[in-house]
Amino acid sequence: MAGGVELGFAEAAGPDGAWRLRSPYFPSKVGGRPAWLGEAGLPGPSALRCSRCQQPLAFLLQLYAPLPARPDAFHRTLFVFACRGAACYRLQGPRGPLCVFRNQLPRRNDTYPEEPPPEEPPPGPLVPPRQLRSGAALCRICGCLGPRLCGRCRRAAYCGPQHQALDWRGGHRRNCGKLAAGDEAADAIPEHNEFLFPEYEILIEPEEPECAAESSADPGDEQGGVETSKDPKEQEELGATGSAGETFQSLDEETLEAMAKHETEEDKIFQMFKERVAAEPEQIIRYCRGGEGPVWVSGENIPEEKDIPNCSCGARRIFEFQIMPQLLNHLQVDSLGESIDWGTLVVFTCAESCGEGKEYLEEFIWKQDFSAGSG
Repeated sequence: MAGGVELGFAEAAGPDGAWRLRSPYFPSKVGGRPAWLGEAGLPGPSALRCSRCQQPLAFLLQLYAPLPARPDAFHRTLFVFACRGAACYRLQGPRGPLCVFRNQLPRRNDTYPEEPPPEEPPPGPLVPPRQLRSGAALCRICGCLGPRLCGRCRRAAYCGPQHQALDWRGGHRRNCGKLAAGDEAADAIPEHNEFLFPEYEILIEPEEPECAAESSADPGDEQGGVETSKDPKEQEELGATGSAGETFQSLDEETLEAMAKHETEEDKIFQMFKERVAAEPEQIIRYCRGGEGPVWVSGENIPEEKDIPNCSCGARRIFEFQIMPQLLNHLQVDSLGESIDWGTLVVFTCAESCGEGKEYLEEFIWKQDFSAGSG
């Protein structure tokens, strides 16, 4: 990640490029199973549950975001997880059905060589990892820590009973006895399953300066384009009897002007959002750690400084990146009923980027929806 705003785009890796999405290649990617960075202190099953429905969270995306000036963050990745339950997205604000974790490592570490990985696929077949090199087992369904073993074969690992049941229905019922008998071929893990989001590589490009310049105006610097009427006759009509015969209380001029101004500012903020993304409408990520702030989709539900908690180390959190609504087009979550939805997801991280690669530290994520009047 360089200075200025960086944009991320989803690109299908395909069978020939799937190897680039594995841990040794430090990927930025959407969906599939997480490509863990460090092997110590991974978030456990209790940390990866929706705070609303208590179901396991699915891996949404990870962003490789090293800090070149920091030797202890030579490798640095942010991991975002999301609930698959559409009803959990009804409320806006912090966390809820979402969470984000950060992990970082120095260049010299026990997991990866100091030199960059080769730009060619590794030998042998590409299969989902069953465990980390440290020996920690991974869930066959989601790829997160799997402390729960199948009671029969004692080989298949899971994060909890939900994914054990899902794997049993998906084929482990047939292979369990073979595994117990030592048949290694029966241990194959399917690359995809119904719990995982579709997998894409995230390609990063700098935002063109002219795109930023077009939307640099502050919506608060302009006067509202909608004015309330000061005509006494029109004011009287506002308090007249409605079409159903119900009499409404007349609103005073000050209240009407405040309502009109709010609606106008709301329209301007949404218009600025549309203008800012118009040049690159397929962008799914906007990254600018500690620099330009997020592009909000609404004037409502913007967190204040007091709404963003400090890191556990005591340092304040700063804006790092936002996830755009265009990502939803790639997740295959549309349904006839309620669907997973957001206007934007904004990630704030420790300004000091604390940690020494010993654990995954939870950061802060905020969900903002489009306002009712946004199209």
